[in-house]
Amino acid sequence: MKKVNNDYPKQGRVILHVDMNAFYCSVHEAEEPEKYKGKPIAVSGSIELRKGIIVTSSYPARNRGIRTGMNVREALQICPELILIRPNFNLYRTYSLRFMDMARNYTPLVQVMSIDECFLDITGSKQFGSPIEIAKTLQKRIQSELALPCSIGIAPNKLLAKMASDMKKPNGINILRLRDVPQILWPKPCSDLYGIGEKTAKKLEKLNIYTIGQLAGADEEKLCNRFGSQGIMLIKAANGLDYSLVNPEREQNKSVGHTTTLPFDYTQEGDIKRVFLNLADQVTRRLRKKRLISNTIQITIRDPNMKTITRSSTIPQSTDQTEVVYHEACRLFQNNWKQNEPVRLLGITLQNLSLKHESPQQLDLFDYHTAPKKENLLKTMDQIRNKYGENSLLTAGMLSEDPSALIRDHKHRGTSLQTDFLETSNKEDNED
Repeated sequence: MKKVNNDYPKQGRVILHVDMNAFYCSVHEAEEPEKYKGKPIAVSGSIELRKGIIVTSSYPARNRGIRTGMNVREALQICPELILIRPNFNLYRTYSLRFMDMARNYTPLVQVMSIDECFLDITGSKQFGSPIEIAKTLQKRIQSELALPCSIGIAPNKLLAKMASDMKKPNGINILRLRDVPQILWPKPCSDLYGIGEKTAKKLEKLNIYTIGQLAGADEEKLCNRFGSQGIMLIKAANGLDYSLVNPEREQNKSVGHTTTLPFDYTQEGDIKRVFLNLADQVTRRLRKKRLISNTIQITIRDPNMKTITRSSTIPQSTDQTEVVYHEACRLFQNNWKQNEPVRLLGITLQNLSLKHESPQQLDLFDYHTAPKKENLLKTMDQIRNKYGENSLLTAGMLSEDPSALIRDHKHRGTSLQTDFLETSNKEDNED
């Protein structure tokens, strides 16, 4: 034990970041190795139409130039032997729950970040060995029991653990210490730093800050003038500093949303409204399951050239009603998008959430007598769909063959960021 104690800091923490490699594709390989193992494969949202986009691809496919977000038709031109697979989110969730359970064998301090990654605080896990031994054991278990590859970063904080795991893919284990930051991180571009997106990197370039090292030594006042309080956080991150804790408790959702990529460019108002209706239906369904209401409705619009805009509005009365969200989404679209301009992606996100039972509801003078009826109708409809499936009760406007209808199919829809399925309480689904 004395030797193991030497592998742990007297002060500070030891954090692991577990990142599953090409997770969706790896799951399909694990399920059907004779069909997919070692082959260029990709998960695509619209296989039959051949007009969807690549959701993710295997490493053999990536080596042939296939990238996430690429149009399926373009991908097949680059790699004609590419095997396309329809997503199966039920399957991904099953594997996700299993590897998360393995992680909890080594510490109760496991913070789920998405369907395919998590942080572990193993500072108090000396009984399982040194940090590198725990990482190797966990990686081997995931490989032997699930047939999935993963990368694991080991560091004194979450920021560096995430950076470490990203450096050794696939199937790597990497240690990144604070003293390694100047040599390893500082020469890299700012966009490589965890938490910095392309837009922030471009803003930094306008300040003649191109590398993480330049950011680490940047003038604090100058950055705060440009980024506000975030400027200090950027400098700390560039120096490898992160004091956030691994939080195993799932925080109340800050937002609930759905987006869908369309099989081809939509220009007709009727098609766009149908997509918004399907999105509003499912996003409010999720909201009601969590017993939340929303005060802000945001839409996302993307054109064929990948130009994306978001527009939002705060409504007078918080809601969980499909009708309200749908009409507000349509209004936002009409006010912010030119008529007949092509659209490739649409989304609705509900923000400023609060618990319904803790939020006073103001009754409108003209419809206060109908509000309880609407409430009971929604509850009854939700119970029917909980019991018989999402497609058991639909309005005519929801019927379609485009991907917006697929979000009702829990087997085939989902994103890596959606982690509703990890919640242990499903009381809403079992109501009489």
